[in-house]
Amino acid sequence: MNRLRRRLSAFVSIGVIATTVAGCGLVSSSGTFKSASLADGQRPLDGASLVVTSKSFTEGVILGKITATYLAAAGAEVSDLTGAPGSASSRQAQLNGDADILWEYTGTGWVNYHAETETISDPGELWQKVHDIEKADHDLEWLPPANFNDTYAFAASAATAERLGVTSLSDVAALPVAERTFCVDDEFFSRADGFVPMLDKYGMPLNGPNGVPTENITRMDAGVIYPSTAQSSPCNFGMVYTTDGRIKNLDLTVLDDDRKYFLPYSGTAVLRSAIYEQYPAVTELLGQVSERLTDDLMQDLNGRVDIDGQDPANVAYDWLKSENLIS
Repeated sequence: MNRLRRRLSAFVSIGVIATTVAGCGLVSSSGTFKSASLADGQRPLDGASLVVTSKSFTEGVILGKITATYLAAAGAEVSDLTGAPGSASSRQAQLNGDADILWEYTGTGWVNYHAETETISDPGELWQKVHDIEKADHDLEWLPPANFNDTYAFAASAATAERLGVTSLSDVAALPVAERTFCVDDEFFSRADGFVPMLDKYGMPLNGPNGVPTENITRMDAGVIYPSTAQSSPCNFGMVYTTDGRIKNLDLTVLDDDRKYFLPYSGTAVLRSAIYEQYPAVTELLGQVSERLTDDLMQDLNGRVDIDGQDPANVAYDWLKSENLIS
């Protein structure tokens, strides 16, 4: 999945200056993190030296900032390499041993990293398969996933969803053909696991009997889909990403994928096995973060950056403080 769709707002650097990773020339492009202490004053990671990286889109940077802030609060010396340009550089840095911790997505691991084509709808089952492959092939530990899933979905404006009486994609399939209008981007339209197979799954094939005619589909940039969907013009239903902050901001209703077509993209902290074994406190601390992360929360945190223009480092710090994880 191409998660470079969300671009970071410009923001001011604060805290400790990030360093360059010599092995791959990877440098943080997103500033630094704020200093803090654990709420209980403990320092279980005293003496640990950790490199935290992230991908460059908003959600990845926020997760990286949360991780860097929290582990530093626990006493670790943290090098902040969040916001690595492109997805490949952060992944490669971890594979090279130049970065220790990176938030990933189970769907990305399954499809992009291991070229698997089977759709596994159960998030736990998919995580276990990715966990096992990554451990065997790359000696990486995928920690138990968080409670959010940044995957594809379709949404409608709240008014349109109410007018049409739809809460799921099966409800959409039962609508008159004239009401089944969609906005999608080019990538999703052409993906082997994208729009056309989705229509087949829900019994409304492209240009098929009682299906969706080509003229009911508008292809546009992903960023334009959100306001178009909110205005219900030129489409009633738009492709969205389930943790995008614009869902709340534009009062969109996400439709249930009741036939479980879309692959889960559960957010998961990934550690090099050497770090996993040497510092068990890292797993415990990140578990406290993961159990609190939901789709609704990630929409809110992403929106604070993408819509309100806040610094991801401040968003991470404020959230950790609101959860009484730091002081």
